[in-house]
Amino acid sequence: MSQSANQKLGRSSVKLERDVYINSSASVVGKKEGEGPLGLLFDMVGEDDLFGCSTWEEAESNLQKDAIYLALEKAGRKAEEISFVFAGDLLGQSIATSFGIASYGIPLFGVYGACSTCGEALALGAMSVAGGYADQVLCVTSSHFASAEKEFRFPLEYGNQRPLSATWTVTGSGAFVLGSADPGRHSRGRITGLTAGKIVDYGLKDSMNMGACMAPAAASTLEQHFIDWNSQPEDYDKIITGDLGTVGQTVLIDLLRDKGYDISAVHMDCGIEIFDAQTQDTHAGGSGCGCSAVTLSAYVLKQLEEGSWKKVLFLPTGALLSKTSFNEGQSVPGIAHAVVIESV
Repeated sequence: MSQSANQKLGRSSVKLERDVYINSSASVVGKKEGEGPLGLLFDMVGEDDLFGCSTWEEAESNLQKDAIYLALEKAGRKAEEISFVFAGDLLGQSIATSFGIASYGIPLFGVYGACSTCGEALALGAMSVAGGYADQVLCVTSSHFASAEKEFRFPLEYGNQRPLSATWTVTGSGAFVLGSADPGRHSRGRITGLTAGKIVDYGLKDSMNMGACMAPAAASTLEQHFIDWNSQPEDYDKIITGDLGTVGQTVLIDLLRDKGYDISAVHMDCGIEIFDAQTQDTHAGGSGCGCSAVTLSAYVLKQLEEGSWKKVLFLPTGALLSKTSFNEGQSVPGIAHAVVIESV
């Protein structure tokens, strides 16, 4: 049996025989995110959310372009040295990605998992490197509050009121350079395994309460991860969901307790960490492809680098809806992908 076949673990997981290193990462965010608790940790904060562009979509493309530039610069790599880029966003046909990274000329695998896209991109990129199909890959995702509102809800000019259960789509992009071990270079962390998620649909239809819609998928992936890896919540310093917010966090903890797992002591949600609930009007917290990506780059990897944490489970969550499915009365299914990241 080949090495790659031996890396399959249980029903849905992969234990990488060769560690994949996060050689560098970068985070670019909007003004509101820069004013939040993690503001000083981001690599670049925009003075305004148009980033010098004429449309919100073009601004989001620039987020990706800048994040990739910074990540490559930190890694000491040129675009020609990158085998593949795994990238995606929330917009129709992933146009933020298409226009954002075209100038780099890197072979592209476009991915879409809604707000779970960062986890999906890292999982696919890590498998490519561990399997020997690439030496260096880029993983990048983005979201933008204004472009997402126009895509999924209402243009900002409409001025609709947001319920307390709603999350605020993060304006930001995170980029990661993954590669095999290189003794001459510093790495921020290493990916040692993953658990792929499946689509979970509890029949919820409230697109303004996506934390509740996505929490069942997070619970499903976590339960499968614990089974596949024969592990428990306490085996991790942190179990980090991407976009559940305060409502989804409560639902997730309750669902897992019913399954015999208590993650309350180690759970962290990027959507809760990125904004200040007391001073920033974001209601249930943050969400979007950029939410987990910039929090991973700016905050989570910093904790691993400094030795505060040794091992985390990174679990971005996505709501698989479109404006078409919502307007046709469909429910909002969810998906979540888990990535095991350890300190170097």
